[in-house]
Amino acid sequence: MPSGRHRAAFAVERRRRQARWKGWVAALTAVAIVVAGIVLFLTRSTGTCSARDPILVSVAAAVDVAPPVMDAAERFNASGAGVDGRCVQVQVAEQPPAPVLRTLIGDRAGVLPDRPDGWIADSSVWVRLARAQGGQDIAADETVVATSPLVFATRRSLAERFAAGGTAMSWDMVFPATVRGRLQPTEHEPDIVRIPDPSVSGAGIATVAAARDIVGAGEKADRDLTAFVRMAQSGSAPDYRSMLGAVDAPGFWSRPVVIVPEQSVWAHNSESGAEPVVALQPKEGTINLDYPYVVTAADPGRAAASRLFAAWLRSAATQEAVRKAGFRGAGGQPPFDSGVGISTEVPRPRPSITAQVIDEALEAWSRLAPPSRLLVLADVSKENAEPIRGHGGKTRLDVAVEAAKLGLQLFPNETHMGLWEFARDLEGGADHRELVGLGPIGKPDDGQEEIRKTALFRVADGIRARGDRTGSLFDAIDAGFRAVSKGYDPEMSNALLVLTAGVDDGKGVSRRDLVEKLRKEWDPDKPVQIIVVAFGKAADRRALGEIVSATNGQLYVAQEPGQIIDVFLSALARRLCHPTCSPVT
Repeated sequence: MPSGRHRAAFAVERRRRQARWKGWVAALTAVAIVVAGIVLFLTRSTGTCSARDPILVSVAAAVDVAPPVMDAAERFNASGAGVDGRCVQVQVAEQPPAPVLRTLIGDRAGVLPDRPDGWIADSSVWVRLARAQGGQDIAADETVVATSPLVFATRRSLAERFAAGGTAMSWDMVFPATVRGRLQPTEHEPDIVRIPDPSVSGAGIATVAAARDIVGAGEKADRDLTAFVRMAQSGSAPDYRSMLGAVDAPGFWSRPVVIVPEQSVWAHNSESGAEPVVALQPKEGTINLDYPYVVTAADPGRAAASRLFAAWLRSAATQEAVRKAGFRGAGGQPPFDSGVGISTEVPRPRPSITAQVIDEALEAWSRLAPPSRLLVLADVSKENAEPIRGHGGKTRLDVAVEAAKLGLQLFPNETHMGLWEFARDLEGGADHRELVGLGPIGKPDDGQEEIRKTALFRVADGIRARGDRTGSLFDAIDAGFRAVSKGYDPEMSNALLVLTAGVDDGKGVSRRDLVEKLRKEWDPDKPVQIIVVAFGKAADRRALGEIVSATNGQLYVAQEPGQIIDVFLSALARRLCHPTCSPVT
C-alpha cells in the first residue's frame, strides 16, 4: 500500500499537469483568436467578394486627370466590388500618354516597367494610334471620363488689350505673321502662340490638326503648315504648368499666348500666389480633349475588373469629383466653381476636325518635325552690293540677311546651323570663310561663350557686301556641299542654303564640272539638298537650275525680301513629298 507521502507527491504532480494543460488550452485559444482575427481581416469586405485573392488592376492615367481618378480608385477599392467572387483592387499611376503608347505597341525604348490593365490618355487620338500601330489587347470601346476644351490663355492685362483692339483669338494665330501677309504681328495681336509638344500631349496633337485643317491642300498649304511646325517647335513646351507659368515671365516675347486645356487654367488659378490667367475661346470653335478610359488587360479576369472600374468612373460621385477638379464632365457639364478666368458656357466645337484630318496632321508633323542641319552661304560679292530701290539704300545682301534673320526665328534650338560668307579672294586669298561653325544653335561654337543663335544674329548684322570682289559662287557651293555631306546626320534634314545674286565669275570650277561632281557625290540614302535663293534679275537661272536638280533641291528667284521666308518654308515643306519630290525651279 502506498505511503501518504507517495499520495501527496502524486497529487502535487497531478495539479502541475492540470496547470500545464490549462496553460496550453489558454495559449491555443489565444492563437485561435488571433488567427480568426487575421482571417476576418483578410476576408473583410463591404460587398460579397473575397479579399483572400484579390484581382489587382493597374491603371495609367494622364498626369492632369490622375488626381481625381486616384480618389475614385480609393472609393472603388473600399466598395467591395468584385469579379467572380474575388475583390478588385485598383492602383492608379500618373503616366504621360507617349510611354504608355510605346508600351502597348511593344517598343523597347522609353516604355513602362509593366503593361497597364487600363489607360486614361488625354485624347482618344492616342488610343487610335495605339491600335493603328499594332497594339494588342486594346478594347474596341472607350469610356469618356472627363472633357476639357482647348483655350488660348494669357494674362488678364493682355486679354483686355486684345479686346480693346478688337482682336479675337483665332487658330490663324498659330502661324507666323508671314503666313498672314506681314513680317511681324501687329501690336494688338499675340507675338507668339505657344503650343504643347505634340509628341507628349493631346493638346499639341489637336493644335496640329487645327493647323492642318486651316491650310487645306496644295503647295502653299504645305509651305504654311511647315511655317506652323517651325514656329510651334521654337515655342513648344512639354507640360502645361511651365507654359502657363511663362505667360507672365519676362522674356523675348512681350505678348505671349499659350494653347492649353481649360482645366490647366483652372489648376493654375487655384494655386496660392499664382498670377491668374484668362482662358479665351477661339472664334472658329475649339477642340475638346475627351480623356477616354480603355481596357488594355490581356488576362480575362483583369480585363473584366478593369471594365468594372471604367463603369465606376462614370458614376455620379466620380463625375462630380472630376468637375470639382476643374474638368468638364463626360457630357460637357462645366466645372464646379469655375473661378477666375473661365467661362461656364459650353464651348463651340470645330466640327471639321475629323479623324482623317488628325491622321494627316500627325503624318505631316512626323515628316516636318525632325530638326534641320543647315549651312548658310552668304554671297558678299559686288553683285550683291547693289542697292535695292525703295529700301532706303540697303543692298541686296542687307535685305536678304534681314529676311533670313526672320526665318531663323522659326527654327527650334535642336536645329544645327552654320554660316559662311563667300566671294573671290577674301582675306588670305580664300574664296569662302566660315563665320559661325555648323552645330546646334542652342549651344556655343567651339571655343566661344555665346550660343550659336546669338552669334548668328550678331554676325549677320555685320555682314557687308564687298564692292571690289567678284562672285565665287560655284566654288562655294562645291565646298559647302562637301562640308554638309561629310557630317551627314540621318536624324536630321541636311541642306545647303545659298543666298546669292546668282552670278559666278568663271575663275574657278565650271558649271559643267560642278554639276558632274554633284551627281556623282549625291547619295540618295544620305540626301543633302542644295537650296539656292537668287535675289535679283542677274541670276544665271539655267546654271543654278542644273545645280539644284543634281541634288533634288530647289531654286527660288526672289524679287521681294518677304519672299525669302517662303523659300525657307518651301524647302522644308519638301519633306512632305520625300523621297518622291521632283526638282523644283
